Amino acid sequence: MAKSHYFLLIIIYGFLLSHSSADWDILNQKKSKHGLLITLKNYCESWRVNVELHNIRNYATVPEECVEYIGKYMSSTQYKIDSQTAIEECTLYLGTSCGLKKDGKDAWIFDIDDTLLSTLPYYKKNGYGGKKVNSSSVEEWMKQGKGTVLEHSLGLFNKLKEEGVQIVLVSSRRECIRSATVDNLVSVGYHGWTSLILRGEDDESKDIQKYKADVRKKLISNSYRIWGILGDQWSSIDGLPAPKRTFKLPNPMYYVA
Repeated sequence: MAKSHYFLLIIIYGFLLSHSSADWDILNQKKSKHGLLITLKNYCESWRVNVELHNIRNYATVPEECVEYIGKYMSSTQYKIDSQTAIEECTLYLGTSCGLKKDGKDAWIFDIDDTLLSTLPYYKKNGYGGKKVNSSSVEEWMKQGKGTVLEHSLGLFNKLKEEGVQIVLVSSRRECIRSATVDNLVSVGYHGWTSLILRGEDDESKDIQKYKADVRKKLISNSYRIWGILGDQWSSIDGLPAPKRTFKLPNPMYYVA
């Protein structure tokens, strides 16, 4: 009997090793090619940081073994602190380095999703980025106006208004959900922006970075001085023409090119 139990344990252990996610062993450890002993938490933390550094690009989903980690991060105090630190840097820059002319041409650009409105309620129900979602599903959720306020961003939004800066919202959302977008923004406390720019039919063939760069080009041609951009995706802040400064909020759940 003892011998049969012994062989059964060997079989179970072998099964666990062969089916562990991304070759992680039963202790959630593996060695890198440099001999470092890496835990699953180390690996997922490094993956997230390298997403924010833009070293990891064009990923379709969060790695399966990191879904739980990303879900915990996005719901954590650390995420809030990381976001608040970015906002504090915006405020410091606004107070020390912006030579605002206060002539109606000082401008600041905000993205919307996961910059002003959180889509975490949607992604929480869809695996925190661990499974591929289609744009129609996300858009249907947006139509319901369920985006929640990001308080740190609302504070900066209101500070910019007080300084007389023209606030321009530039989103990859489509023009057909303008009404739902406006209602959602107003319902959580945003009001008084100068312009809300959404993708029209002519923009849908462009990648997001090109679309947003074209918007900046048009603003500059209309004599606006773009002092800053706040967004959660590199496609919101990359490309020419560039603003004076760019600031990125953390968001490892998805990548928009």
